Amino acid sequence: MLLSPKPQPPRRVLADQLLAEAATVILGKGRELRLSLACLLARGHLLIEDLPGVGKTTLAHLLARLLGLEYSRIQFTSDLLPADVIGVSVYDRAAERFEFHPGPIFAQLVLADEINRATPKAQSALLEAMEERQVTVEGKTYPLPEPFFVIATQNPLFQIGTFPLPESQLDRFLMRIHLGYPETEQEKALLAGEDRRALLARLQPALSPAELIELQGAVTRVHAAPSIIDYVHAILQFTRRSGQFAYGLSPRAGLGLLYAAKSWALLEGRDYVIPEDVQAILPAVAVHRLIGGEPGQRLGSEEVARFILEQVPV
Repeated sequence: MLLSPKPQPPRRVLADQLLAEAATVILGKGRELRLSLACLLARGHLLIEDLPGVGKTTLAHLLARLLGLEYSRIQFTSDLLPADVIGVSVYDRAAERFEFHPGPIFAQLVLADEINRATPKAQSALLEAMEERQVTVEGKTYPLPEPFFVIATQNPLFQIGTFPLPESQLDRFLMRIHLGYPETEQEKALLAGEDRRALLARLQPALSPAELIELQGAVTRVHAAPSIIDYVHAILQFTRRSGQFAYGLSPRAGLGLLYAAKSWALLEGRDYVIPEDVQAILPAVAVHRLIGGEPGQRLGSEEVARFILEQVPV
């Protein structure tokens, strides 16, 4: 007698279980955790910007543990070289040829810790990897593992020893989020509770890499009606023509906005996008890509996203 395969839990149940596990380590940051998962399901890279000590590195390690991903951490410093990230070719005397030794970029989830403490030259080592999911060394191309994500942490620019990320680098990140200080009750629970590193060490993967790839495929099948496409396009056009920004959102940003909205819809248990999905992820997807009307003026507040949503009708 053949046994029927065990039914798989619905995707929303899987996502809710994963987020519930994550919430036991990162307290009081349910929205930020959901945005992070939505970013990875949309095959995007994540930038976490905040002060030191609020849990940026812990969040990256937590996602790697829960998703069962091979994890690598690169500490970005002012003396970091591109070869320290990508790898280097070393001459093998016995074989009489150069052998490529892969760098820490060859992992499924790479944490670029304090990315803006490295020089622009070192930062640029991530560009090809983030966009093409490959690296090229001395004319030879090496594919990166699948799935592949970069989670970068960034300190505020007013801190000593930081270099601003160039616009081309910022545009490679699908989302940028801020964790901020915990609320009073969550911080008291954090102070009274177990060390976060001990909790991380005991966590078991909630998904396998294969299940994660299947969920990513499900995101691409989420339906976006023509009216949703019109809404996303209207947002892009407003940022370009309103005169409020030095330049507006790119087509890549528009695609990212749509994919992230599909991912958010999937986490909500739907196979179709509604305007509220676009509105929920707009601050994380759009604001870090926008430059103010004044030369070099960086925009960072969610008020910018609220302004856009108020001006663009559904």
